[in-house]
Amino acid sequence: MSSENQPRDRRKKWPAAELVIFDCDGVLVDSEKIAVKVDVDVLAALGWPLTEEEIVERFVGRSFADMTADIERYLGRALPDGWDTPYRRLYREAFERELTPVDGVVEALDALTLPSCVASSTSHAGLRHTLGLTGLYERFAGRVFSAADVARGKPAPDLFLHAARSLGVEPARCLVVEDSRYGVEAARAAGMRSYGYYGGLTPAAWLEGPDTTVFDDMRKLPGLLGS
Repeated sequence: MSSENQPRDRRKKWPAAELVIFDCDGVLVDSEKIAVKVDVDVLAALGWPLTEEEIVERFVGRSFADMTADIERYLGRALPDGWDTPYRRLYREAFERELTPVDGVVEALDALTLPSCVASSTSHAGLRHTLGLTGLYERFAGRVFSAADVARGKPAPDLFLHAARSLGVEPARCLVVEDSRYGVEAARAAGMRSYGYYGGLTPAAWLEGPDTTVFDDMRKLPGLLGS
């Protein structure tokens, strides 16, 4: 059950929010639907045939390093440095053809009154590219954090704690907007409230849990954050 639907007297008492932490892929930019299709071809070429649904369940929300480690475990061998180089063009070209902001997120950002930042499993170069393609990068310039900045990616809390610490905000005063089970798990581990968006690839049931509000329309987000 989401916290949105819990009786008010059962909700945890939180201090006033001071920061909204956005995931990027699937929350700000509608990249996951595009990337998963490319992932199918890349993994098949490596020798691990997976469906789109299996890729969503295994990898959406996780870092490139974690994905690489899983591939190596499946294949039973280490991948060479730069193994992904031949495939990067496929993602880049697909994003340049098709990438848009998540439906309703521009309106949500325009209505947001709290300070905000990005904390994503994507690399800094990838974040500059996708946020730049969609015209969102300047909204977060100087406040973009990547899993490359920390030792452990989601579902560990490290990235969200790093973002909060860098901006001088206590974890309990942070609100995290995520679309993956690994993301909401990381927010809970960090001691932060989370808002799970299920308007993309992730089913609502994967996001539901303690201190999490699930929603399916980005236009509703400012009102949910205010409540």
